[in-house]
Amino acid sequence: MAHPTQLGFQDAASPVMEELLHFHDHALMIVFLISTLVLYIIIAMVSTNLTNKYILDSQEIEIVWTILPAVILVLIALPSLRILYLMDEINDPHLTIKAMGHQWYWSYEYTDYEDLGFDSYMIPTQDLTPGQFRLLETDHRMVVPMESPIRVLVSAEDVLHSWAVPSLGVKMDAVPGRLNQTAFIASRPGVFYGQCSEICGANHSFMPIVVEAVPLQHFESWSSLMLEDA
Repeated sequence: MAHPTQLGFQDAASPVMEELLHFHDHALMIVFLISTLVLYIIIAMVSTNLTNKYILDSQEIEIVWTILPAVILVLIALPSLRILYLMDEINDPHLTIKAMGHQWYWSYEYTDYEDLGFDSYMIPTQDLTPGQFRLLETDHRMVVPMESPIRVLVSAEDVLHSWAVPSLGVKMDAVPGRLNQTAFIASRPGVFYGQCSEICGANHSFMPIVVEAVPLQHFESWSSLMLEDA
């Protein structure tokens, strides 16, 4: 999860998020090189009184500064489109979970099971135990098996919400009357935090998302206990 004074993204916990981090570094390096070149040109023009007559009217330099930006845009656009298609790809999910947004909590329904579903409320500050995070912990976590394709169906019951977990590279709008879907693969075990990323009301920042990725055996034990309690 994020920590104080953090400048970059959270550590990637899914293959898609790793691709997003690589693309971010790729685009940032291009922007850095462009900024350096522009700064050098500005300094050179301001600090000298000389004028290069070949720059004033030169067909060659016109061609270069027209083609070069086009090539740079292509170098940014192609990996971006690749990641867009990767994020939209859903191949044979092992588990489907329906996440429904309410004011102001999430409810989860494991559609592959008959009666496995629960509401997920934020734990009030006065009820937190040592080690838990304020405004991020929930009374019921969304437990998923690691290294398995998970499909999440996202919708809302009242107003617009957004189901987002940054370290998994997932962000999907929850629209009343519409069923959106997204997918992710948790590449390692852990607890990953997110929040509603839509201004859905006065308390929208108080409906956190907690995804816990566990080995498959632990997930099967958890689901059995949940079904027994139901």
